[in-house]
Amino acid sequence: MITTIIICLLIGYGCGCFSTGYFVGKANNMDIRKEGSGNAGATNALRTLGIKAALITFLGDAFKAIIPIVVYRIMFADKTAYWELYALYIGLGVVLGHNFPFYLNFKGGKGIAAMGGIIISIADPRITLAGIIIFVSVVAISRYVSLGSLIVAWLLPLNTFLFYKESPVFLHMMIISFLFTILAYLRHWQNIKRLLSGTERKIGVKNK
Repeated sequence: MITTIIICLLIGYGCGCFSTGYFVGKANNMDIRKEGSGNAGATNALRTLGIKAALITFLGDAFKAIIPIVVYRIMFADKTAYWELYALYIGLGVVLGHNFPFYLNFKGGKGIAAMGGIIISIADPRITLAGIIIFVSVVAISRYVSLGSLIVAWLLPLNTFLFYKESPVFLHMMIISFLFTILAYLRHWQNIKRLLSGTERKIGVKNK
């Protein structure tokens, strides 16, 4: 099991290291990590480059999680016990690669779009649909992308709790699921402080 976990993490990390926002920025003669919030994610791409760049960044970051997990499901789901656990490890590797790409001095994004791809690939469709509705609603009402992100960061633990309670690897899956939430909150720590102080920038407000 340990060997398989390491392989899954390495594959995920390799896929996650494709920093869509960074390459979109370079295509526009910009290092997105030196603009706006300094984050190489979709929200900063929206603020610095516009909606088209943000959409490309979001889809790229989501699909770098979707593709390896779906390929794994197709190839090994019927042959491997507890494939969902290994899929979570692939996803964890993707988020780690996205957040800490080695060739960019470990300065990447915050992992929410990648987590969205993991949820789409692994979670029950009802969880995925609920996550989309909740995220869109929270952002539309509050205009805080960070707040919506922090809420949907709980979807993987919720999915594991609701649908894998009878699994022999339930506790293992819960621990890994909570790691996604912890990583999201750590990467959003400055956003959390700004939310609490009322200084968080709302969506639609351009960088000065």
